[in-house]
Amino acid sequence: MVEGGVIKADNVEFTECWNTIWKTPYIMRLALSAGIGGLLFGYDTGVISGALLYIKDDFDSVERKTWLQETIVSMAVAGAIVGAALGGWANDRFGRKISILAADVLFFVGAIVMAVAPAPWMIILGRLFVGFGVGMASMTSPLYISEASPARIRGALVSTNGLLITGGQFLSYLINLAFTHAPGTWRWMLGVAGLPAVVQFLLMLSLPESPRWLYRQNREEEARAILEKIYPSELVEEEMNALHSSVEEEKADQEAMGSNIFQRVNQAVKNDVVRRGLYAGVTVQVVQQFVGINTVMYYSPSIVQFAGFASKKTALALSLITSGLNAVGSVISMMFVDRKGRRSLMIISLIGIITCLVALSVVFFQVASHAPLIDRLESNSFGRNATCPAYLRQQSPSSWNCMDCLKGTECAFCTNSAGKYRPGACLASTDAMKDACSEHHGTWYTNGCPTKFGILAILLLGLYIVAYSPGMGTVPWIVNSEIYPLRYRGIGGGIAAVSNWVSNLIVSETFLTLTEHLGSAGTFLLFAGFSLVGLVAIYFVVPETKGLAFEEVEKMLQKGGRTKKGSENADDSATKDQGTQ
Repeated sequence: MVEGGVIKADNVEFTECWNTIWKTPYIMRLALSAGIGGLLFGYDTGVISGALLYIKDDFDSVERKTWLQETIVSMAVAGAIVGAALGGWANDRFGRKISILAADVLFFVGAIVMAVAPAPWMIILGRLFVGFGVGMASMTSPLYISEASPARIRGALVSTNGLLITGGQFLSYLINLAFTHAPGTWRWMLGVAGLPAVVQFLLMLSLPESPRWLYRQNREEEARAILEKIYPSELVEEEMNALHSSVEEEKADQEAMGSNIFQRVNQAVKNDVVRRGLYAGVTVQVVQQFVGINTVMYYSPSIVQFAGFASKKTALALSLITSGLNAVGSVISMMFVDRKGRRSLMIISLIGIITCLVALSVVFFQVASHAPLIDRLESNSFGRNATCPAYLRQQSPSSWNCMDCLKGTECAFCTNSAGKYRPGACLASTDAMKDACSEHHGTWYTNGCPTKFGILAILLLGLYIVAYSPGMGTVPWIVNSEIYPLRYRGIGGGIAAVSNWVSNLIVSETFLTLTEHLGSAGTFLLFAGFSLVGLVAIYFVVPETKGLAFEEVEKMLQKGGRTKKGSENADDSATKDQGTQ
């Protein structure tokens, strides 16, 4: 998983969930209807990776300007930061249902604006609207599901939202692939997101508000009516009493902490236990992004092209591997997170990530070193005016290879018709030269060079996702659900989530610029360095919370958050649980 919380759910809970929704389908209707927000979240964050390939074909300014490509990709992330902040306020002010409906409107408007965009600035505007929707959905969908679910199966139902996020990302790659030959390509890819938004909007109109929010608004009878549809009649009164106690406790906490967000943040930072929790919570969220995961999720087809696959369709098809493995990894994480422990799983995950990133760096270095040379006669055969100007200005052009050509301003590489690994032509990157290359039975390269190492790079990307997803993909969100005292859980989780989104924005806004200046090999090596720093930070800063009750976590942080002690407590708790069973 990338951005979005994960709620733990064990096998027993999933079995209980299945039995409950079989008897009460209304519960599944609530969860799936709200969960479409997670699907849209995943789709809109994943679809741009393939759409960008075709946007560059339609707009020369996007093709030429790396910062414009990065802005189109990352504007949704920037919007999500604002949307998440607004979502928290809207949830309390207008309710969960209204917030989900508002997110659907934003998704729909953003999808339509992008689909009809006559210029890059309008795509950016549409991405901003979609980002607002993503941010609101990331806050509201899991909250609505958790508050409208029976407590005994809450974790399992909220977990479906996380699965729908990764499922939405996988769906976006399938949709991208489906529209590769359709007129308008990227417009369909981006515009189709409006359909699920309409479906969710219509479904939510017929569903109730969250019972917890209604109770807080003193609409107790409406809250009771909803609980009667969710719980057996003999449990409704018990749930009403539990809801009363929980809401009153929440109100007391708000009075103690103050209603102003700045007052609450100030109190949280001054509290030793919360501050130590934030060290751990913010650390894992920042590390999650700086291992470079969203460079893969947002730019996967571009990376595949860097690995030597010139065809857009092939790049999209191979990118399905990364998205599919990410979804599988989320399921694996649910199975092992309570067996191996949170800290241990993250450390194992980071060791795998570092290994894969270093290996990718070596592979891309080999790709650059063994790139086909530039043949002057081959280049001149297209006409002197067709040759890349940067190549003509070189005093020693015989040393140039394909990678040197692509670093030149507005240059492209055309393979030799006798074989793509033989010396080829360095040409001006224009549509006319692209057509001429095709007439010469050559293949046109603008993002990468022909190489025999391409399949190895794709395998390593797949292994990177396998290493990332079960550990650093999901565990940071679980750590943040456990590391803070109950009173500060909302504000602590919010600060950590903002740090995640901001880190995401920094990485997604700089990736292509880094590849231009450092090359693919240097960029992946840089992320390996970040990952190593993250591994050290997690080892020393993040305690093990496996098997610990919230009260035990708080006591551990009061003592300084010593991980060894935490691990011993966790092992003792696990031993006691096994003995009880």
